[in-house]
Amino acid sequence: MKTLLLALMAVAHGFVVSAQTMDTVSKVSATGEITLGVRDSSGALSYTLGSGKYVGYHIDICQRIITNLEKQLGKKLTTKYISVTSQNRVPLVQNGTVDIECGSTTNNEARQKQVAFAFTTYVEEVRIATKVNSGISGVAQLNGRNIATTTGTTSVQWLRKHERASGVDFKEIFGKDHADSFLLLESGRADAFVMDSQILAGLIANAKSPNDFKVVGEVLSVEPIAIMMRKDDPGIKKLANSTIEEMVKSGDLAKAYDKWFNQPIPPKNTRLNLPVSDSTKQAWSHLNDKPLETYAKK
Repeated sequence: MKTLLLALMAVAHGFVVSAQTMDTVSKVSATGEITLGVRDSSGALSYTLGSGKYVGYHIDICQRIITNLEKQLGKKLTTKYISVTSQNRVPLVQNGTVDIECGSTTNNEARQKQVAFAFTTYVEEVRIATKVNSGISGVAQLNGRNIATTTGTTSVQWLRKHERASGVDFKEIFGKDHADSFLLLESGRADAFVMDSQILAGLIANAKSPNDFKVVGEVLSVEPIAIMMRKDDPGIKKLANSTIEEMVKSGDLAKAYDKWFNQPIPPKNTRLNLPVSDSTKQAWSHLNDKPLETYAKK
């Protein structure tokens, strides 16, 4: 029995290794299945409607990538969705569990050592969400307050580095995902929630009492958000980048942005009313996969 168990473990281990070392296009061609990493509550970029259905700006882009991959392979693929978190998204891409991560991941130098990113499709501004009656209007009012942040994200790091945060002492309270972090604010356990502005807008729009919240203060950082995939896997990266370039040239990327950030979106047909920023327009007109640190030097 012990020998059989060891043999089975060896076979299983071999399968995992082969899945990790095989390039994504070959793996998908062999299995007929592609796995997307998606987020439950990453604003209009990627979120769930329940019952295994995921929608959003980055979901639409990933669906177009899959369509082009199907054309390349000459066959229909089965799409599998795996809900990822800020903590596990990078490891799940690295180990082959997720083929493409279609969420709200910041492209930075540290992550580029572990994974690869497609061209930047959205440039985010990190700001502060708070209750209307909190008295908070910017960084200076965060002193002595409880600040919600999502485990594994970069937003509070930039808050601490902001020039106006000198001498501001606050306590971080961690949510396991963005919805959990917003719940900390909604329930009064946190006084503010620091995160990407579009995620904050989406969470507020779908809150029980949207008028109780507002987004305030200085832009804490500008962050390039991109679709993530395995490192040293040029086939899938080339396909993703050519798809994004195609969408820019056709105007479909701008249409997708307008669909998710300015038009009524499910489940409540709310509008985020977030016009495309100059930084995002710049990213579209000069497609690149430059990390956050490049933006921070400007």
